[in-house]
Amino acid sequence: MIRKILFGLAVVALAGAGVAVAQQTGIKRTPLQKLDFPAGYNTVTAIAEVPAGGAAGRHTHPGAETGYVLEGELELIIDGKPPVKIKAGESYQIPEGAVHDAKAGDKPFKVLGVYVVKAGEPLAKPAP
Repeated sequence: MIRKILFGLAVVALAGAGVAVAQQTGIKRTPLQKLDFPAGYNTVTAIAEVPAGGAAGRHTHPGAETGYVLEGELELIIDGKPPVKIKAGESYQIPEGAVHDAKAGDKPFKVLGVYVVKAGEPLAKPAP
């Protein structure tokens, strides 16, 4: 019972972090699962959606992100690297702390993201 309550609180906290970023950038994150693994980290699985013409907004994660594009196409921009077009059926990786953005074209996109982030840190932080 306590484990269910703690999981529920963690999902609410992660949703709150996603909402905070979404209010600034137009991204919607829906947490699906959170594991306290590996030691000192949380592995979070979430759906991220960006509307047509929108962008996730420049941000970072306190850990690595890997993802799979479920719908649409996005332009992934990681500071210091050339932009990359990624379409449905393709995957991507973003290193820990990398400032990045994902932009939608004339259609929305949806990705399944897996974040391995430092425990106690917010899932995402806006970057300048």
